[in-house]
Amino acid sequence: MSEFKESKSITQPTESHASENNDGQHSLINGPPEKFELGSMYSDEHSRIESEPVSHSAPRDVDWDGPDDVLNPMNWTPGKKWRTLGIISLMTFVTPLSSSMFAPAVTEVMKGFKSSSTILGEIVVSIYVLGFAIGPLIIAPMSELYGRKWIYLISCAAFVIFTMACALSSSMSMLIVFRFLAGCAGSTPVTLGGASIGDMFPKEKRGAAMAVWGMGPQLAPSVGPIIGGFLAEAEGWRWVFWLQAIIAGIIMFLGAIILRETYAPVILQRKTVALIRETGDSGLKSSLQDPTPTSQIFTRAIIRPIKMLLFSPIVLLLSMYTAIIFGYLYLFITTLPQVFQGQYGFSVGVSGLTYLGLGIGAILGLMVVGKTSDSMYRKLAARNKDIGVPEHRLPPLLVTIPLVSIAFFGYGWAVETRTHWSVPMIMTALFSMGMMPAFICTNMYFVDAFGRYSASALAASKLLQSVVGAFLPLAGRPLFDHLGLGWGNSVLGFIALTFLPVPWLFFRYGEKLRTRFDVAF
Repeated sequence: MSEFKESKSITQPTESHASENNDGQHSLINGPPEKFELGSMYSDEHSRIESEPVSHSAPRDVDWDGPDDVLNPMNWTPGKKWRTLGIISLMTFVTPLSSSMFAPAVTEVMKGFKSSSTILGEIVVSIYVLGFAIGPLIIAPMSELYGRKWIYLISCAAFVIFTMACALSSSMSMLIVFRFLAGCAGSTPVTLGGASIGDMFPKEKRGAAMAVWGMGPQLAPSVGPIIGGFLAEAEGWRWVFWLQAIIAGIIMFLGAIILRETYAPVILQRKTVALIRETGDSGLKSSLQDPTPTSQIFTRAIIRPIKMLLFSPIVLLLSMYTAIIFGYLYLFITTLPQVFQGQYGFSVGVSGLTYLGLGIGAILGLMVVGKTSDSMYRKLAARNKDIGVPEHRLPPLLVTIPLVSIAFFGYGWAVETRTHWSVPMIMTALFSMGMMPAFICTNMYFVDAFGRYSASALAASKLLQSVVGAFLPLAGRPLFDHLGLGWGNSVLGFIALTFLPVPWLFFRYGEKLRTRFDVAF
């Protein structure tokens, strides 16, 4: 309760009412309400409070103690914000790391369990990503009910347990089941990270924060196979999972020490509970409290991501594009070892190095977004009478979106003709350089556009991404067997090319579309 002692503002009921801006922060309109400080109430009116019963007839709102309230995550010191973001970013790195770190070891697993099914070999990798589709449907509403911090920590603990179970698996079916459960638990930081950034950082400073957080989900799938390839070759495939569990356990311990709650409605609710205990006034309520019953809130929150996908063309089309890109990434992850071992004669360990192209391109893409996003946002806002809108997040994506198609055309024909191995690696770097702005700009767009419900918008996007990421790699081998590596990858390039107009369409007409197709929550 001590953390609430510096912030004890109570809003007396007036004719004014509350509204929410896109950041999910509470604002008061129609004139300032009457406020009084609990500290002065105790010192000046102590005897009156003791002698008169507290009136509970008119509930009073507990709000932030002014615009500079230290409890409001928007007002945290930069050090506190970046420490919190640092832990979230580490969590967001280790769980996608597990999705791909295992890929080079699949051949060893197949030998160990005496299986020759190529489909099973691909499923044991992609089933983890399917967990990323199911997890957000529960995680997003839970975070909007109970806050972010404990969802992060509990999910991290579950991830450690399920990863250890993968290491101890005695059959292929057991390994597949625990890989799926580990994916469900591991989806938490990927789902909530963007929403946590929206909780702490104002719009004009989210670009750099998103770039740092975005390293995890985009860079980890490129780094993972490099580590996993050599580790599996030296120590066996089980140690790939033991290493993941050790890293996640350390991060969970750091998170228990450093993480703080960032979700404003939960912080104000805890502040309200502390004030009720201190004053005995049960008439107090949080200004952000939703009077709807918890069961109804939870049901509505589970349905909300599906509603966004079905009824918001912005969420649907941007999620479809990022889903295609995500599926392409995991197509690379599952096929690169086979291509370079088959076409160029690389060993299991050395084939893991072929993911370096994806990693280098991801870093370049992060640099593009980190350097340009916030500055472009401020310039476009200045041209719009100092009013920033979510569409101002899209310019980096407008520039880099053609790189995905170019990469697939170049990669496909380079490996088909067995051009020097450096050429297809350069093409994979171009792909991930185009991929990074797609994910980061889309995440920032959803956070800016949906504010308090940004976790649900991101969950909707992750749902579609993960389904495509899980099943598209299964179509890779039949596609390449039928059309060859050249034309097979060209087909993927043409599909990506059809999405070229999407960000331009939303940059110009996104605000009208958001207004016209506003989803009722």
